[in-house]
Amino acid sequence: MKLAELRDLRAVFFDLDGTLVDSAIDIYHAMNAALATLGRPAVSEAQVRCWVGRGAPQLAYCVIKHQHEQGITTTVHGSRPQAHDSLQEQQHQLLEAFLNHYERHVCVESRIYAGVEAFIQACQNQNLKLACITNKPYQPAHDLLQALDLLSPFHLLLGGDSVTHKKPHPMSLQHALHCFELEPHQALMIGDSRNDVEAAHAAGMQCVALTYGYNHGEPVADCNPDLVLDSLQQLL
Repeated sequence: MKLAELRDLRAVFFDLDGTLVDSAIDIYHAMNAALATLGRPAVSEAQVRCWVGRGAPQLAYCVIKHQHEQGITTTVHGSRPQAHDSLQEQQHQLLEAFLNHYERHVCVESRIYAGVEAFIQACQNQNLKLACITNKPYQPAHDLLQALDLLSPFHLLLGGDSVTHKKPHPMSLQHALHCFELEPHQALMIGDSRNDVEAAHAAGMQCVALTYGYNHGEPVADCNPDLVLDSLQQLL
């Protein structure tokens, strides 16, 4: 498959984290800053890279669940949780602290993956509509793209809080198709995880999966995408 050979193609939808941008390092730093605020021990970058990609609430849940399984029960005051301190409440505390840190430091060490800018330019040369569809909340997604000078090519940006259901639900992709007045076969989804593949297929779209991103420790080829690539340059 080559971009120029996709004759019916009118739009390309991209995931953000793990697809366009390697953002895990800044997410990792923000998560550990949040954990320190709450008196909890740090997690590793490798753990964060395994847990990211399903939205900030799920990331916070993975951290709390892991620490609970490890017998770590420290709360914001450094004491054992009370009966009413459920895992859900601890997750909410961590999520709030994480977003507070991350939204102020969204792009310190995050970098655009090799091949992304050339591919986006090729899409623009073919007058394709471009959408970025992520489970990251809209504002930090906007700020990250803007900080990397990668916002302007996109005609549409949808965050995890832009629609009712996040990927792998197809709602955000269906919304983008509706905005561009396109049929599913006229758009291509590019992502790095099972969420992207399942959302695309549920929306009736083809999905290209990239091997370098974040897929929760699972080879992305096992998710049955229509094409697996090591770099977007392979589509040029």
